[in-house]
Amino acid sequence: MATHDKPILHGYFRSSCSWRVRIAFALKGIEYEQIPVNLIKDGGQQLTDQYKALNPMQQVPVVEMDGITLSQSLAVIQYIDETRPGPKLLPACPKRRAQVRVICDVIASGIQPLQNLYVLQKIGADKVEWAQHFIQRGFQALEPILKETAGTYCVGDELSMADICIVPQVYNAQRFKVDVGQFPTIDRLNQTLEEIEAFRVSHPSCQPDTPADLRA
Repeated sequence: MATHDKPILHGYFRSSCSWRVRIAFALKGIEYEQIPVNLIKDGGQQLTDQYKALNPMQQVPVVEMDGITLSQSLAVIQYIDETRPGPKLLPACPKRRAQVRVICDVIASGIQPLQNLYVLQKIGADKVEWAQHFIQRGFQALEPILKETAGTYCVGDELSMADICIVPQVYNAQRFKVDVGQFPTIDRLNQTLEEIEAFRVSHPSCQPDTPADLRA
């Protein structure tokens, strides 16, 4: 089912879910095209009928590749991993693979949705305190998990989908003024991962739709 056409990523520079997919493409060495979807401009470009036809949930990212349209970042990353050569993003060992999925789900289900833009817009004036609370709560759970699983990276000494998830979530934590230093394992892993080229080139500060005042 492989195609020579470049995948197309519909995303937003500061969306952590879009960033996860950018990291996966970079780790695999896959060239792709980006179509920005501004979540704020014009009331939110993700809310248009045109975009809803791509993703009925009206969220980013959406990836078009191999003749299909995929949403939900973890599903996209697993598809990329299963269909493209390069470093594996899920361990071969079932136990380690399960550990990776636990970490991903804590972040992708237990933290990120509670502090994403849509939810914060509904919260209103208390949005910063709300975001801080749920990030803090999630990191309090994630720290002891990672203390058990981590080597150089989140699970042992090989990069995985767990690492792809943790860096954007730490970025969000820092945006909302959560003291990441109180979580030494998370902080160490993030500092290590930030130095890797795939994480650097996919950073929100250097995307085609990054506003000039936020560019690195």
